[in-house]
Amino acid sequence: MAYEFNHVHLKASDPEKTANWYVKAFNFEILSVATRSFGDQFVITRTADGVTVNISGARTNEKLGEGDAVPHWGLEHFGLNVDDMDAEIDRLTGLGAELMEGPIDVPNGPRIAFIKAPDNVRIELLQLP
Repeated sequence: MAYEFNHVHLKASDPEKTANWYVKAFNFEILSVATRSFGDQFVITRTADGVTVNISGARTNEKLGEGDAVPHWGLEHFGLNVDDMDAEIDRLTGLGAELMEGPIDVPNGPRIAFIKAPDNVRIELLQLP
């Protein structure tokens, strides 16, 4: 069986507000907003290159742990390419993101930085050589 990447799922205290941040920050497109039978608001978004990113709140009676934008075990971050690292850091911090690390010039590689987005999501920004 061939496996294909399907989606990324983010949990947010205010899914629609978070989805709109990703629209402003990275040109995501909101495809739908609904309240599911589980009781959570469920927002389906898509990146400019076609990756589905679902953003939902807590289900009825669901207790969620805190987000963690520092390096950790498990799914640690997702990465997005940018054209101008310094300009993007300025723009994204202006939208409320927090610069966590970098920019770092990787020898023979990209320039990278890590930001904390809404709901403590860790995102790597990559400026390719």
